[in-house]
Amino acid sequence: MSASADKLAHFQAITGLQDADLCTEILSAHGWDLELAISSITSTSEEDHINLPTTSAIDNDNIATDRFEQSGFIATEGAGPPGLAWKLITLPISIVSGSLGLVSGAVGLGLWAVGGVLSYSLSMIGLTNSGTNGGSSSTPLVSLSTAASEAMDFVSKFESEYGNRHPNFVSEGFMDALQRSRHEFKLLFVYLHSPDHPDTPSFCEGTLCSEVMTEFVNENFVAWGGSIRASEGFKMSNSLKASRFPFCAVVMAATNQRIALLQQVEGPKSPEELLTMLQRVLEESAPVLVTARLEAEERRNNIRLREEQDAAYQAALEADQARERQRREEQERVEREAAEAEKKQKEEEEARERAAREAAEREAALIKLREEKSLLLGPEPEKGPDVTQVLVRLPNGERKGRRFHCSATIQSLYDFIDSSGSLEIGSYSLVTNFPRVLYGPDKLSFTLKEVGLHPQASLFVEQKS
Repeated sequence: MSASADKLAHFQAITGLQDADLCTEILSAHGWDLELAISSITSTSEEDHINLPTTSAIDNDNIATDRFEQSGFIATEGAGPPGLAWKLITLPISIVSGSLGLVSGAVGLGLWAVGGVLSYSLSMIGLTNSGTNGGSSSTPLVSLSTAASEAMDFVSKFESEYGNRHPNFVSEGFMDALQRSRHEFKLLFVYLHSPDHPDTPSFCEGTLCSEVMTEFVNENFVAWGGSIRASEGFKMSNSLKASRFPFCAVVMAATNQRIALLQQVEGPKSPEELLTMLQRVLEESAPVLVTARLEAEERRNNIRLREEQDAAYQAALEADQARERQRREEQERVEREAAEAEKKQKEEEEARERAAREAAEREAALIKLREEKSLLLGPEPEKGPDVTQVLVRLPNGERKGRRFHCSATIQSLYDFIDSSGSLEIGSYSLVTNFPRVLYGPDKLSFTLKEVGLHPQASLFVEQKS
């Protein structure tokens, strides 16, 4: 029971059929021979199909079609099958891992489901024969440098034998060539070269390298060639189940590790026969390729439009940010200038208040000093022999007169003028005209009598510069 369950699970994994009852019916019809059951699904010839009940066949087709529609293989709704004899081929892991990148996701080229799901599993198409239990031996990986080197070596040897006129085989590994065909929205023309086959020289010279075939392939396909003597060419011959040579095929990328085999040509063919086959494949695939190209262009346009919209939004955002930054800077400048003006005004007010206060203090001190000087003068003496009459003429023409005792000092004369408030203290000197005598700081302690200003004296004020 466990072995039957394992075979059922393996059969579903390989064929992609999810209906357990249908899979059980197919396995039962083949005596639970896993390889024979899988062959009935993957075979394209009429005699290999098993005669299942009509309802089962219809369900099988519907399941297959639904599966491909869900996977995004159907190009456009309502598009009828092209009539191509195609099948899905799972590539060996060594071919896939030897490339720069895996074929992942729907390729966008689209495939049509005709009949059942025709696919080969990795275990069924490896380089070694699988056992009855579905096991397969491992194969060494083909590195990128090895695949590219084999491709370049193939082109070099092919040109040395058949000249430079031939399909433009790309000098890179199969997976890179497949990726190139995807990006260019073209099908991939595959040629597997068998150097020892007797039909190979005539096919290469008369068909493959003919002018009409070379021009047609170069214009409409990406071409890849490989020798079955080389590692990658040998693996591809196993993957494509090449049974006769010369061998050509037209494939396109599918999903994951799979390619779609649209056409295979085995055995020698004339240029006309091969050209007819290729033209038919190209014509039937054209709607899919055109649709894929248009969809890719639409995606690129959408991406470019989004980028332009993002750029415009970013520019508008940066402009808004610049305006906001400018507005904020202007506001900060106004606030800063207002703060500076307020600070300056406050400082000026404080300076004025301080100046007024200092002036008031000076004025008060001056008044106090004048009062003190007036007190020092004492009362004015009456006229008498020891009293000196002093007359002082101010710069404005005003005259100040007073009587002093002859024993009073020159300082008393300065105190008299200072106490009157007519002049700023210390800003002047007292002098006489005839003879001119300056009564400066050196004579302040002399008495009036000692300096000859008794019994009377006439002085005037001389402003200091």
